[in-house]
Amino acid sequence: MNNNEYQITEQSFTFVQSNTAIHDTKFETKRIGYFRDALRRFRKNKGSVVAAIIILLLVIFAIFSPIVSKHNLADRDLKYKDRAPLIRGNEGGLIFDGGQTKTLSYSQYQYYKSIAADTGYDPITRVINYKETEDAITYKVRVNSYYAIGTIWAAIPKSEYLDICKFQDEKGLQVLLPYVESYKLGNGWTSVITYENAPDKMKTDGKARKNADGNICYAYTAQGYPVINKSTGGYSYVYSTVKRGTEKDHLYHEYNSLRVASDPGRDSSSEYVYAYGKDAQGQVEVRLCYYNYYQYKRGETPQYIFGTDIYGKDIFYALGKGARFSLLLAVFVSAINFILGTIYGSIEGYYGGAADMIMERISDILSGVPLMIVVTLFNLHLAKKVGVVPAFLLAFIATGWIGTAGLVRKQFYRFKGQEYVLASRTLGAKDFRIMFKHIFPNSLGTIVTSTVLVIPGVIGSETMLTYLGIINLSGEKVTSIGALMADANGNFDTYPHELFFPALFLSLLMISFNLFGNGLRDAFNPALRGVDE
Repeated sequence: MNNNEYQITEQSFTFVQSNTAIHDTKFETKRIGYFRDALRRFRKNKGSVVAAIIILLLVIFAIFSPIVSKHNLADRDLKYKDRAPLIRGNEGGLIFDGGQTKTLSYSQYQYYKSIAADTGYDPITRVINYKETEDAITYKVRVNSYYAIGTIWAAIPKSEYLDICKFQDEKGLQVLLPYVESYKLGNGWTSVITYENAPDKMKTDGKARKNADGNICYAYTAQGYPVINKSTGGYSYVYSTVKRGTEKDHLYHEYNSLRVASDPGRDSSSEYVYAYGKDAQGQVEVRLCYYNYYQYKRGETPQYIFGTDIYGKDIFYALGKGARFSLLLAVFVSAINFILGTIYGSIEGYYGGAADMIMERISDILSGVPLMIVVTLFNLHLAKKVGVVPAFLLAFIATGWIGTAGLVRKQFYRFKGQEYVLASRTLGAKDFRIMFKHIFPNSLGTIVTSTVLVIPGVIGSETMLTYLGIINLSGEKVTSIGALMADANGNFDTYPHELFFPALFLSLLMISFNLFGNGLRDAFNPALRGVDE
């Protein structure tokens, strides 16, 4: 082999930049800041983005549902307690129709049909199934729980009686229904109540009504079946009839307003009319169509989007109010714990030594006290001086900052020996600047994640404590998700909606916050800065 073929000489080299200035190439892209880079990484986590959207929707609900609802916590309609969810105008729909699916006997079915004929509102919105056997006839139907109230007895002031008459004429709604005397009801009327044991509201001129149910206005047999009018094929209604102009002679109150379709008094030439109220101890005893009476009292037809609870409260409003309280409490506790924990933990981790040992022993002592004990003691003693809610808040803050302090302490121990910290100290930086300008930002991802996760933790603890009744938040000014769930606990089998909506809200909130916290942890992790995943 000829070695001359591999010899390198001066002529083998070419100077490509001999007459050109060499400098760094200018960046063509814009500089990405820390938070912008964190946002970019967060958006890549689809689960966290969806969780953030859900949290936003839940917060919007908590803010605006008490505003758009026309009810409040003090607004409790006992006639409409335990009612199913209803959206106005959807009474005949499949969901949010205010209905319940029931299996009715023949007499129950006829009872609901009599309400329809009496009030004009048919509680049976849909017949799902009909079954006839040798022993009985049953109907599986959808019953509108608001129409099913039908008619109620009430003793009202004469001024209200006149106002209702005026309302009927203006709106064309029949609120007052014809009066019914007990002795006309049929074979079953004498067997239950005597005048001596009857409630005062059922006593009228020496007689007692057989039934406080205002819907019993037709003749019925001893077995409870309605008597059918052979000529009309309908019920034999036993409305009280008097000669026109002689109401006062019969102790009935004079009536000059809207009349039901079957009232002979609709014809001005008729001699006889139905009576619509009876004078009773300075008041007027009447039968009221409650659905229309509700409109008279409130100026709107019933609408309870999430239904009502055992106290007749609007669950839609109460859930929004309770969620607002739970979120505000959690955010406030989280913010205070973040501040206290950061200051306490940074001092521990940065200075170490004796300061760390003493402060850590204090944390150990406080962390050994269960939250339930703290809350119970604060509720028994401090609540009397500052109120239930402030005492509840202070109980969470009393030991809640310890977790954040421990986490910050670990992060400061991790980063305080790094080269950039030593360089900063060498250049004369003060302790405060080193702690919060250099070490703290590198710990921010973990600390922020921990702080965000405190929010569902506080909400979960608050829900548990109010659900168990350790803290009572079922008043007319404040409520919580746990209090709503506690109220609904005994009714789940019969009225599942009372527990379903608060439980659904709480579940979505807890799951979403955990996913959201995981996304924040990755987004604020400085080790991932500038990394394309």
